[in-house]
Amino acid sequence: MAAELLRESYEIQGRNFDKAGEISSEIKSLLGGLGLDAAAVRRTVIVAFEAEMNVVMYARRGTLTVILTDEDIDLEVRDEGPGIPDVGLAMQEGYSTASDEMREMGFGFGMGLPNMKKNADAFRIETEVGKGTSVLATIRLNSHV
Repeated sequence: MAAELLRESYEIQGRNFDKAGEISSEIKSLLGGLGLDAAAVRRTVIVAFEAEMNVVMYARRGTLTVILTDEDIDLEVRDEGPGIPDVGLAMQEGYSTASDEMREMGFGFGMGLPNMKKNADAFRIETEVGKGTSVLATIRLNSHV
């Protein structure tokens, strides 16, 4: 079993577009300062950003937890949102349920979940309509997609 080296959790407030992206920037600084594989850090930050934006756009609030082990970086995202009625559809590039307001702000291209999966070595999503969504993404250190 891999040894846990670091665990950091961040609270995400839904609909707070002014702070959107700040958590993924903090994660980039945190991991970048540890001398980790740059490609793994970049992929982690992409997953973190997409997860953070999904919580901001769709949920009331959520938590993003970064867990660094000697083998990989895990990102756990849990939100209190509407849930995803059709995960298969939501995983298709270009599919979006973003509002017109979100699109006017430059969001809602339907690439969030597909980008998360593409940049992770392992990806799992659990959702319940009316309750929320949880995502676990793993990025292996010193590996490339």
